[in-house]
Amino acid sequence: MNWQEVCEEPTLQNLPFKIELNRYGQVVMSPASNRHGRDQTRIAGNLLELLSEGEVITECSVDTPEGTKVADVVWASAEFIARHALTTPYPEAPEICVEVVSPSNSSAEMEEKRNLYFSQGAREVWICDEEGQVTFFDAEGQLGASGLVPKFPDRI
Repeated sequence: MNWQEVCEEPTLQNLPFKIELNRYGQVVMSPASNRHGRDQTRIAGNLLELLSEGEVITECSVDTPEGTKVADVVWASAEFIARHALTTPYPEAPEICVEVVSPSNSSAEMEEKRNLYFSQGAREVWICDEEGQVTFFDAEGQLGASGLVPKFPDRI
């Protein structure tokens, strides 16, 4: 199954799960809580407030070597949007990709997603844990604060 087929499949519409594809084209689902949605909204709101150029997108699909992954929140520069518009999934990762951790996510899964987003061109990947703590990464490792959005809070 490819991402376009997932988007068009009637039985996969309106599910209370985040859907991704693994490298074999199999649908992977994880339940989303209200906390998860609230944290996504807070992150998106902060990005909209702090960055005047580019776009903030929630539930952004990115094609990776391990299947289509869906970042909870991304920030894409105007240049990125000019290159890709609303292509679904994006063939490369936007500059900032954010994952909000759910109880079903493992540390290994979050590390794999970070590596996949970086392999697809992300400049930073942020992980928001269940307590609202945001950890910032670039391709070299963990950062004390975002290099792209220095005023972004480390707790939402």
